[in-house]
Amino acid sequence: MTYPLFVQEIDKRGVARITLTRAEVHNAFNEVLIAELTAALDGVGQDPRVRMLVLAAQGRSFSAGADLNWMKAMAGYSRAENLEDARRLARLLRTLNELPKPTIALVQGPAYGGGVGLVACCDVAIAVEEAKFCLSEVKLGLIPAVISPYVVAKLGESAARRYFLTAETFSAWEAERLGLVHEVVDRNGLEAKGRQVIDALLSGGPAAQLAAKDLIFAVSGKRVDEALIEETATRIADLRASDEGREGVAAFLEKRRPDWQGD
Repeated sequence: MTYPLFVQEIDKRGVARITLTRAEVHNAFNEVLIAELTAALDGVGQDPRVRMLVLAAQGRSFSAGADLNWMKAMAGYSRAENLEDARRLARLLRTLNELPKPTIALVQGPAYGGGVGLVACCDVAIAVEEAKFCLSEVKLGLIPAVISPYVVAKLGESAARRYFLTAETFSAWEAERLGLVHEVVDRNGLEAKGRQVIDALLSGGPAAQLAAKDLIFAVSGKRVDEALIEETATRIADLRASDEGREGVAAFLEKRRPDWQGD
């Protein structure tokens, strides 16, 4: 069986890369891609060698959303079958969003529907100037349901109320303004900017980065009360007392590199 993606060999720094390779169909989703990408992400998350993940794509598009043949099949599904199908996509997105490693999306082309969801689920997203984004579901009488928690978190409610309802295409620059992507570069600079972000991530403590990612989920949208204050105090106390925290502080005071940065 030919799978629609591959995981490149993990480099010596622990940088893994998953590249979508269904370029002939604009890296559109189908049930095989969803299953294989979920499995690949699970593997990356559990692999102790991996420091971070780069998500990229081949061809003109990052991802065009749902595959046409898959959509044709879904049209004949019962409600129960559609529910299970949607749950599988929801699990993929949650797995990417909560991956216990930093994630970088390198968006080399348009992202539509579920492709926007993949971008929204990554910690850092870099797009080329030619990239375009569209939440086109209402044009098909549908809604961007399972991607919505992640897309709304990035776009904000106001922008979501526009683009979920109008299905307008918006530019990479607008995506940057809204917070869906963090930086827009020319096509020749995409990989170089990715390498800069990788280098920045490699300077941080792996356990601290995981804790920082979890901290964001824990405090986002919460009212600042005594319980939240106590939780944040507990989290920093735990890190200060950890081996990595002690090593990081010691390295700073001794003006040397911490052990996670290697030689």
